[in-house]
Amino acid sequence: MRKVFMCSLCHNGILGGGLYLDNQAVTYRTQKLTVSEKYKNLILPLNEIKGISWKWIVFPVATFHMKNGECYKIIIFNKWRFNKYFQKYSEN
Repeated sequence: MRKVFMCSLCHNGILGGGLYLDNQAVTYRTQKLTVSEKYKNLILPLNEIKGISWKWIVFPVATFHMKNGECYKIIIFNKWRFNKYFQKYSEN
């Protein structure tokens, strides 16, 4: 079952959108017209995520560290709930 979270991608500013988590991937989606196609539907497969680190800058900011060396910073407004389901889906 897919879980949905309010979020903002931190890339050349703050880009509001939705974060979808299921047993395959973490997917960020936005409808902003000024965003490049890469970030309009950003898919981070769970098996390609090396780890997640967290900072608290007014809101919790998750940095997704990918196996290919790329990093994506996303403000996730419900850190506790996201972590709960991310761990559950990562174990499968």
